[in-house]
Amino acid sequence: MASANNIERFRNERGWSRPELGRRMGTSGQQVERLEKGQRKLSHEWIERAAAALEVGAGEIIAGEPMALPPASSDHAPTRSADAGETAPVLRLDLSYSMGPGRDLDDSYVEGEPFEIDLGLLRSMTITPPDRIRLVDGIGDSMQPTIHDRDLLFVDVNQATLNAQDRIWAIWLFGLGAVKRLRAIDADRVEVISDNPEVANQIVNRADILIHGRVVGSIKRH
Repeated sequence: MASANNIERFRNERGWSRPELGRRMGTSGQQVERLEKGQRKLSHEWIERAAAALEVGAGEIIAGEPMALPPASSDHAPTRSADAGETAPVLRLDLSYSMGPGRDLDDSYVEGEPFEIDLGLLRSMTITPPDRIRLVDGIGDSMQPTIHDRDLLFVDVNQATLNAQDRIWAIWLFGLGAVKRLRAIDADRVEVISDNPEVANQIVNRADILIHGRVVGSIKRH
């Protein structure tokens, strides 16, 4: 049977066995084989897990025709941008996630307003509907050079479970908002990683972290 998606191609490009990809996806090598061969339905969850493990956009997992977004439960109808591409409203939060020491979220006022974003750009980052994506500001330099101070960050709030290693997450840590890379050490402990080598990493209990969503993209400010 011909491959129903690009998982096998990406896996081979990385030189990984099916069991290795399965480990990174939190499943078995046999399950990976079924997904690659189209013997198991490639649900949104499997697409996201494969994309996270392979470090590609969710839309790149699907072969052939472009990925269609699921219907979004938004009150705003899609519009057309100046270049004739479809856009959809993404909620812009008046809340800055810290990439430095952090800020107290309990004292922060959150106010959202819709911000029109090109659907093609959103599809390149995630298959999650636009109404489940948030646009927020990052503050600080602890994630440089990956993310810079005041970059606009796209946060997929559908992804609120630590199911992929070394990805970047918008989190609450000890009551403070932060954008950090997370790596599970075991069932109870997580390493909180700053990309800036001058900022020390820390190991915390999972219970001390509340994940708001995964950072799936950013827009740099000049």
